[in-house]
Amino acid sequence: MKKMYFIAIYPPQEIIEEVKVFKKDMVLNYNNSKALNNDAHITLLSPFDRQLELESDIHTAFHKIDTDIQPFEIILNGFGSFPNPENPVLFVQPETNEHLNLLHQRVRDQFSFGKKSFSPHMTVGYRNLSYDNFLKAWEVYQSKEYKTKFLVDKILLLRYDEGWVPIAEKALK
Repeated sequence: MKKMYFIAIYPPQEIIEEVKVFKKDMVLNYNNSKALNNDAHITLLSPFDRQLELESDIHTAFHKIDTDIQPFEIILNGFGSFPNPENPVLFVQPETNEHLNLLHQRVRDQFSFGKKSFSPHMTVGYRNLSYDNFLKAWEVYQSKEYKTKFLVDKILLLRYDEGWVPIAEKALK
């Protein structure tokens, strides 16, 4: 049986709740029912599927990721978007962060498949967000202020079991 996995950074619960307010706005005002499906996070390795029997190999590769990086701060500052008419995305925008880019590269060193590009973001609206509703939401969100920060001190490996469930974590050093 195949399962889905991905690797991410999760902010503290209070930021997850703050971002959830924006996601609820997407549901109520922009008909984006998928917005609430996942807690706020920054993806380091996009979801991929593997046979459940290979999960120990995924754990092995995950634990080989070089996390010899001092914990670092991510500043979330405002909103951004991927305005693709077929699949528009609205998100909370992290400021450019070399430590985050380095961490992503070290994940890629162990998991060489999937997307090579890295555009860190915390999704607010996506999937069933129509392009018309995206444009309406972007009109509001492009100048909306939201600024906070959090400390990144670990990464998580998650598996999809009726929702994303953390199955391993690795601390930064």
